[in-house]
Amino acid sequence: MSPTTTPSPAPAAAPSSKGGKRSLMSSLMDATALLRSSSFKEDSYVAAALPASELRALADLKALLTTNPDPISIWGVPLNPPHHSTAAAPAPAAAATDLDAAPVPVDERVDVVLLKFLRARDFRVRDAHAMLLRCAAWRAEFGADAVVDEDLGFKYLEGVVAYMHGWDRDGHPVCYNAYGVFKDRAMYERVFGDGDRLARFLRWRVQVMERGVRALSLTPGGVNAIIQVTDLKDMPKRELRAASNQILSLFQDNYPEMVARKVFINVPWYFSVLFSMISPFLTERTKSKFVIAREGNVAETLYKFIRPELVPVQYGGLSRAGDLENGPPKPASEFTIKGGEKVFLEIDGIEAGATITWDLVVGGWDLEYGAEYVPAAEGSYTLCVEKTRMVPATADEPVHNAFTAREAGKMVLSIDNSGSRKRKVAAYRYFVRKPSV
Repeated sequence: MSPTTTPSPAPAAAPSSKGGKRSLMSSLMDATALLRSSSFKEDSYVAAALPASELRALADLKALLTTNPDPISIWGVPLNPPHHSTAAAPAPAAAATDLDAAPVPVDERVDVVLLKFLRARDFRVRDAHAMLLRCAAWRAEFGADAVVDEDLGFKYLEGVVAYMHGWDRDGHPVCYNAYGVFKDRAMYERVFGDGDRLARFLRWRVQVMERGVRALSLTPGGVNAIIQVTDLKDMPKRELRAASNQILSLFQDNYPEMVARKVFINVPWYFSVLFSMISPFLTERTKSKFVIAREGNVAETLYKFIRPELVPVQYGGLSRAGDLENGPPKPASEFTIKGGEKVFLEIDGIEAGATITWDLVVGGWDLEYGAEYVPAAEGSYTLCVEKTRMVPATADEPVHNAFTAREAGKMVLSIDNSGSRKRKVAAYRYFVRKPSV
């Protein structure tokens, strides 16, 4: 089924702005628009794709690690081989067998982990080595390997403040962050009221990150980083400054190159101030991965990276909490609605007695929607399934409805954007359950 369109008269072009100074936010938005349209490419972890200088740095870091007397393991990957005494050993009583001489299997994940530390330090080997040792020490002191299984008492924050949900179009797990709930003073005090509470929250936030890391393959050619989507709507910037700085410092020091892209959504006017605050804590490589979406442009931005059936409903997608527990969802069909356009989605071939269920979402809504059933038989009356209504821009749930047909026909969904100049992204899917015999 493909949408059919009925264009309305083209709206007048928006007046252009003449003169005046460009704000810092406008400049930032223009820069990120260029970033979104550029051919951003994630770094490779396949040895054959690396330049000679990076291969040398990788070999040098491995050599440095062999000088460490203790075994080092990060994210479950042993990074240096076991050490043996260098003292002279007595001559063996018998010649070594082929089995004794068999090489120790090489863990292909080692190169991936080491390359992350090297890239975080621009392939300065000694700096990468020092960073790696500090990370290993922090993980041991923090108990990072065991934190995933701890009950930290933040069940009420899961699925709200920080949570893993689905994956992007390239298979990267997606982590969503939203701190708007802390605008409520009671909630803020409950989580950040004193130093102990803040420390427990930071531990919980590391727990979420560790879950994301466990979803990665950490293999050459595999998925080796996550996507972070951060919702800045209603975020109390002043109150969260200490927590934000500590989280940024923890992640940048101990999870290098673990984020393939950072998408900021519902960006308010004061983001330029926030950006200037956090910028000193970020490397140039990290800042190069930023994507920014202003309020009202969230779905369009997220759809570029994440399929709509995996985008949470509150961000203009079709995915509700718990939808992914039984495996991947049914894919949605994507389309766009131009300004001044009316689109009809026709679902044909519905049998008598069949039940059709559909989901529909439009980014930014602010248009009219309706549904009707058109029987195939001549002389039958068209049935109004959903009366045409205005869907406001503030709608945070997709359309979800079902209809059982008494006779064969087709379902027609209408989306009328003729009152808007704005182009909008949209997605829909449907399920037909045939009548029981």
